[in-house]
Amino acid sequence: MEATDTAPRAARPARLDRARQAAPQVFERLRNAIIALELPPGAPLSRAELAGQFGVSSTPVRDALMRLEEEGLVDVFPQHATVVSRVDVGRAEQAHFLRQALELEIVRMLAEQHDQALVIRLDHAIALQQQFAKAGDFESFIAGDNDFHAQLYAAAGKQDLWTLVRSRSGHIDRLRRLHLPSPGKAQNIVRHHKLITRAIEAGDADAAQQHLRKHLSGTLSELDKIRSHHPEYLTD
Repeated sequence: MEATDTAPRAARPARLDRARQAAPQVFERLRNAIIALELPPGAPLSRAELAGQFGVSSTPVRDALMRLEEEGLVDVFPQHATVVSRVDVGRAEQAHFLRQALELEIVRMLAEQHDQALVIRLDHAIALQQQFAKAGDFESFIAGDNDFHAQLYAAAGKQDLWTLVRSRSGHIDRLRRLHLPSPGKAQNIVRHHKLITRAIEAGDADAAQQHLRKHLSGTLSELDKIRSHHPEYLTD
């Protein structure tokens, strides 16, 4: 895995599902592209061009850009331009605080429940992540990482909280995407997932919390290094 693999990739297919509302789909496509760094900070987002790309009117594009602005993922300059924002470190730190507070309680709850079926599902998710890491498929690896954590929330009956966490995680997710190509980072994530899973399986709530805390703090602990490598991506 190359530590400099952060260049924008080719745009994803623009075709939308006509059975669904257009605005949420445009939002999801743009948000995913921003988090994957396909649309880096400073990239312009023209309503007219996006409407043509997605084959929709300007209204769904406007609504999607408004949602992205609410999450701080785009900066809107009235009568001038809309561009992808830089990573806001303050927002990233707040998202980390929220997620850690929730997941520490969730893994404790799960360790006390002794749900072997959950352990099997987590092990399967980890095996897939190992395959993606070996292939250097960062986007699938990140999707697998999200699936691992989503299963924790689902097993605890807290799916709505996972939705909340995801809606607040755009900035820290971009930091993680910048950090992921670093040598050994993906392998460390897999290792932490294994440790969390084994602690849950053993019913060791304290160990599960300890491993989770270290796992979630990995990217922010390397913030200075990320900033030095990618100063154009972060706020001052």
